[in-house]
Amino acid sequence: MDAAVVDTLQRAGSQDPGILKPAEETLKQWETQRGFYTALFNVFSNHSLAINVRWMAILCFKNGVDKYWRKNAPNAIADEEKEFLRQHLIASFNEPVNQLAVQLAVIIAKIARYDCPREWGNLIPTLLEGIRSQNPLAQHRALLTLHHVVKTLASKRLAADKKLFQELTTNVFTFILNLWNTYTDSFLILASNGADANQIQEALEKALLLLRILRKLIVNGFNKPSESQDAMIFLEVVFERARTCLECRKNLISRGIQMEVCNKFIIHLTKVLIGVLEMHPHCYVELIPTSLEFSVFYCFTEAGQALTFERFIIQCLNLMKGVLLFNGPPKMIEKTKDPLKLRALQLRQKFFTVETLTEICSRLVTHYFLLTPADLELWDTDPENFAVDDSGAVKYNLRPCTESVFLALFRHFRDILAPVLVRLIEIHHQPVDPNNLHAILLKDAVYNAVGLVAFDLYDEVNFDQWFSTTLKQELKVHGNNYRIIRRRVCWLIGQWTGVKLSAELRPELYKLMVEALSPDEDLGVRLAASNALKLAIDDFQFNTDDFAPYLETVFSLLFTLLKEVKECDTKMRVLYVLSFMTERVGSGIRPHVAALTGYLPALWPQSEDHNMLRCAIVSALVQLEKALGCESVILQPLVVGAVALSCDMNQDGHVYLLEDGLELWLALLENAPAPTPEIMELFRNMPALLESSTENLRLCMYIVQAYVLLSPQEFLGEWGTVVVDTLKSVLTDLRSEGIVMAMQLVETCLRALPHQGAPLIKPLLNRIFESVYKGEEYPMVMAMYLSIVARVLLISRDIFIQVVNELARYMEGVETNEEDVLGQIVQIWVNRMPLVSQPERRKLLALALCSLLGANSPPSVLHHFPRIISNIVETLNDITKIDDMGCPIDKIHNYFSSLMIGEQSSPSQYEDVDYETEHAQRKRRLAIGDPVHSVSLKDTFQSQLITLRRLVGDNQFDQLMLTITPDVEQQLKEYISL
Repeated sequence: MDAAVVDTLQRAGSQDPGILKPAEETLKQWETQRGFYTALFNVFSNHSLAINVRWMAILCFKNGVDKYWRKNAPNAIADEEKEFLRQHLIASFNEPVNQLAVQLAVIIAKIARYDCPREWGNLIPTLLEGIRSQNPLAQHRALLTLHHVVKTLASKRLAADKKLFQELTTNVFTFILNLWNTYTDSFLILASNGADANQIQEALEKALLLLRILRKLIVNGFNKPSESQDAMIFLEVVFERARTCLECRKNLISRGIQMEVCNKFIIHLTKVLIGVLEMHPHCYVELIPTSLEFSVFYCFTEAGQALTFERFIIQCLNLMKGVLLFNGPPKMIEKTKDPLKLRALQLRQKFFTVETLTEICSRLVTHYFLLTPADLELWDTDPENFAVDDSGAVKYNLRPCTESVFLALFRHFRDILAPVLVRLIEIHHQPVDPNNLHAILLKDAVYNAVGLVAFDLYDEVNFDQWFSTTLKQELKVHGNNYRIIRRRVCWLIGQWTGVKLSAELRPELYKLMVEALSPDEDLGVRLAASNALKLAIDDFQFNTDDFAPYLETVFSLLFTLLKEVKECDTKMRVLYVLSFMTERVGSGIRPHVAALTGYLPALWPQSEDHNMLRCAIVSALVQLEKALGCESVILQPLVVGAVALSCDMNQDGHVYLLEDGLELWLALLENAPAPTPEIMELFRNMPALLESSTENLRLCMYIVQAYVLLSPQEFLGEWGTVVVDTLKSVLTDLRSEGIVMAMQLVETCLRALPHQGAPLIKPLLNRIFESVYKGEEYPMVMAMYLSIVARVLLISRDIFIQVVNELARYMEGVETNEEDVLGQIVQIWVNRMPLVSQPERRKLLALALCSLLGANSPPSVLHHFPRIISNIVETLNDITKIDDMGCPIDKIHNYFSSLMIGEQSSPSQYEDVDYETEHAQRKRRLAIGDPVHSVSLKDTFQSQLITLRRLVGDNQFDQLMLTITPDVEQQLKEYISL
């Protein structure tokens, strides 16, 4: 088989698809055949074969381990083959090609994750034996393999696995530590003696592998590193090793030797410290002073910085921030009274003296916050990427990292640092010479600092005065260098707007941002101004009347900016500003959106490969639909296409677009004046959405309700059965809130199309009636179930009786008949009705109870006559008011503004009363035929009692009346005359 495998692997590496594809198919067929992985092993362990063939073999082997090594995997590799492979994979460590050696180490680690130590007990001893070898290559490969094995085992999280890893750590830590010290010393001696660069690199690579192993062992292999003498010795040595290696690095560079592995080694030393600080903070307490001295020396002194490089500074700053955030803010620590936390706080406070903090703060602002020549070059060549906020990369980028440390320091030592920052503001307060780039960069840095801690400087800075004088004037200073200040001033105003800017200054802010958005202005400044505007609009003090004079200009300038920028990320940000402004201004935006509504259809196809930009477009369309109302029909082709893509579970993009897409779908339906074939066709996506999860259930239910109201006959005729079947399947998985929403939808169907709706929902009625019969549901669910029962009774007494009869036949384990079932339902009804709080719903239940007092009411219903009368009278008390003439009036009868029976407003509705959708008007029209609003309960009640008296005779009727309490009878006479 080996020869066939070699030939197939060669063909699988071909560039010719005609040769490549059949070879890949063959390899796929062989994946599950016995002996295939042994053949692959024979190929990649044969050093005489071509490297590309061996490379293909090792990759196939690795994929096979992922798929078929687990015991319970389908087509798992046979146990005897696995045993053969385990023993031969570690038989020798002599792979000459480094890339293949790495892949081999990864494979061994993957197998170790499954089998070590139970099926592969000799793995670690064999690796340690290889490390002790005198052969340099074998030693390096064994170290490389141990590193990957330890890394993999350390990632396991089950308690038993963690215990095994701790045992491994106990057994090997001291040996690895001693070996690391040996190789680190060897590297330092070779470097100081001017040895050959290859010798230095070889020693350092082994030291680095050992250091990586030590890091995993100390972070994941000890419950408490402080209980291990070797672990604590190692941590203390790390600082000294870092200092020595930095000096050594400087010497190597002076000799013209650039050694990337040296940088990695130094960085990894800091990773050890940060890892222990994060995972074992209480073991790190006594190392706090050393850590702070170390970080401050290399980050904030001239002598230290001469030895460093950027990535190392970032690590030191992250270490400092970790110590600052250690166990939370000082006030919280003081409350806990935990001795270790208090000790940590004491050490931290002792180190950060006023002088130290002042120097750190000044250096952070005036050195680290300065824009670099590389930043300015990026601004010139790619202003959009320059403007992108990279705050998410705090751990890896220098400026976000320094800003994060600055914020942490300010939160802990505000009283000391606030005066320092105020002094810096005073020094750099006045406008500077536009030709003095250094002064401009310093001012930019100070303004950056003031914006970052705006909330903490609330009492120290009179921002109104600063805004009205200096900042306002600086936005008018032109010149290429001064764009730096204009951009920063826009950003600074945005940061302070929500903190401390008087309402009377808002119009001036809008005017300044209009000037900063001018097409003649630098793009970086314009982008900062657009974001500042968003922050100003997204403020509780925002007043649409103040903004109205600038609305048209701002919208036009933002639209111009949107068309001008090229990057999808930038378009997305500007579009969000436009979208947000549309949301806040509402219908006032209508006169100004023609250009945007014409541009979005062109932008949509351009965004095909950029889901986040499409999110922004969909979000903007939602706001435009709401703002334009019925005029939004001009957007309908684009909106229908966007909804179709966003809400299709078969499209990859739905993961990003679904939530906004559902909101857009709802807004489309609410503003559509009439159904169109395209809108109706969209519903094909809904059944899958209803079944997939309950995460977006509320929006989905609103959308279905909107369809029912938009075109009840057409929609329920085509989709009614699908909707009911879907509801029936999902009801069992819903909690109370979800059941209520589903029942509101069912009720809407009954209200919109009563006589067709009742037979349509019949598959759901058995469950609803049974739940009422058992009476076990929560009050809000029971209220909805009773409402459905009541409506069915009022709409179709035949269907009501059918369901009761079916329930009597199919009640499991209960011998009963139709009359008993009806009696039990009525009993639950009258007992639970007082818990229904909404007057409209109580009236509906009362009207249905009245209908039960007519013909064919069995004794089991009349048995509950006093409770029925009591509930109806109580309802009359709730819904009746006395007019000026002293006559009782039904507050709900013909009162259409109360038409939404128990329904919440849809989430797409604005709070202001000016927003009146077509959907709202459809609901108002629906109320006209609703018995709750069109039928008088008092008149119905009187008519039914008269009918009942005629049917049962005076004697029996009088006997029934005697069962009513005197109090209820007295109230009854206020409404009824018999």
